[in-house]
Amino acid sequence: MGWDLAELLAKYGVPGAQVAVLAGGEIRDEAAGVLSLRTGVEVMTDSIFKIGSITKVWTATLVRQLVDDGLLDLDRPVRDHLPGFRLSDPAAAGALTTRQLLTHTGGIDGNHFTDTGRNDDAIGRFVATLAEAEQLLPPGTAFSYSNSGYVVLGRLVEVLRGKPFHDVLRERLVAPLGLRTAATDPYEAILHRAAVGHVRAGGEVVPVTEWAVSYYAAPSGSHLAISARDLMGFVRFHLTDPALAALREPQVDPVPDFGGGVVGWGLGWMLYRDGVVGHTGVAKGQKAFLRMAPSQGVAVVVLTNSTGGEPLAHEILGTALGELAGVETAPLPVPPPNPTRIDADRMCGTYRSTLYDITLAGEHDRAFLTYRARNEIAESFLGGPENRVEVVRLNDDSVITARPKADGHQVLSLVGSDDHGRARFLHNGAAAYRIA
Repeated sequence: MGWDLAELLAKYGVPGAQVAVLAGGEIRDEAAGVLSLRTGVEVMTDSIFKIGSITKVWTATLVRQLVDDGLLDLDRPVRDHLPGFRLSDPAAAGALTTRQLLTHTGGIDGNHFTDTGRNDDAIGRFVATLAEAEQLLPPGTAFSYSNSGYVVLGRLVEVLRGKPFHDVLRERLVAPLGLRTAATDPYEAILHRAAVGHVRAGGEVVPVTEWAVSYYAAPSGSHLAISARDLMGFVRFHLTDPALAALREPQVDPVPDFGGGVVGWGLGWMLYRDGVVGHTGVAKGQKAFLRMAPSQGVAVVVLTNSTGGEPLAHEILGTALGELAGVETAPLPVPPPNPTRIDADRMCGTYRSTLYDITLAGEHDRAFLTYRARNEIAESFLGGPENRVEVVRLNDDSVITARPKADGHQVLSLVGSDDHGRARFLHNGAAAYRIA
C-alpha cells in the first residue's frame, strides 16, 4: 500500500488503526499501533473497532430487505407500520415516511438523549419518548441529520421482523456474510481484541472510560464493532448485489456544506463527488471512514481509535482512491488566507437547535459563534452554560472555525432565506432554525 501506517499514526498522534482496501476483487488489510494507551495491547488485523454511524448503512440495508420482502413501503407513513407511533407534532407523526427517515429529512430531533436501558426493549422505549421530543421541522422541509430518525428505523426492523434489532442484524447480515469479528453489543465485543477510544484532554491523548451509550442508539451507530476486513466484506456485498444499488441513488441533492465533502444523500449513503459514496462514524473516542467508488469496484476503510483520526484517514483515502479509482478526494477545509467580512445582514442572528441557542455576531473585523446551552446535557457538552468560538467567512454561504480542534476545522452553512433576506438555518449537518 502507498503509505506507512505506523508512520502516519506517529505523525497524527493516533494510538491505533486498521486499513482495508478492496480492488480487483481482492481485499488487502493492515493494522498498526495499540488498542489502548492504558494497556498497550497491539492492534491486529482481527481486532475490532467501533464504526459509529457507518452502522446507518447497515440499518438502511435491513430496511431495504423489508421492502424486498413486501413488508414495508418507503413512502407510506411510518405510523402504518408502527401502530401507536407518536411525535410531539401530531401532523408530523401522521405524515412522516420511512424514506424521509432514511434521508434525514424527517425533522425529528436528532439529539434526543434519553437513557432507556440496555435491554432488548430499549429501542421501543426510546421511540415512545419521541412523543415528548421537540419536532424541529415538518417532515420533508429540509435535510437535518438525525440519529433519532435511525432509531425509529431500527424499531421498524424489530416490529416487522418480530425480533430485537441486534438479532435481526446478526441473522440477516452478519451470519450470511460470514463476518466473524462483528460484535453487535458489548457482550460480544468483550470476546474480541477491542479497540478503546481516545480523546484529547489537557494536551494529552487519553483513553475514554465508556464503551457506548444506552442500547437504544444501536441502529444509529452506538454499538456495532468490527474489523476493517470484515467491514469490507459488507461493502463487497453492496457492490455485488444489484438490488442494493438503489440505496446509492441520490435522494437529497445538494446538501449544505458542512465540511466533509458530502454533496448529496442516498438511502443511508453519503454521496461524494465523482460517484464516490460512503459514510463516516464517530463513537466514544473512535472515528471510522468508509469510501467506495462503485463503478471502479474500489473501496477503502480506515478505522481509528481517536477523535483526531480524520487527517490520517484523509491521507490514506486520498492516496488509495487516487491511485486505484482515479478520483480526487476533496481537501480538508481550512480558513482562507484573507477572509472577507461575514455578510451581517444575511448571516448574523440567533439560531435554535435542541441543545443550543447559537448566536452568530460580528465584532469589529471579527466574528463569533456563541453557544448557549438549553438543557443540562448541552451544558455538559459545553463544559458550562456558554461557549464562544471565533469563525471567519469561508464563502458566500458558509463560515469556518478560525482555530482547529482535534478533528480539524468545523464548517457551518447559512441556508435558505426569510422574507427579509436573512438565512433561515445555520447548518452543521443538523439544522438550527432562526429565532432572531
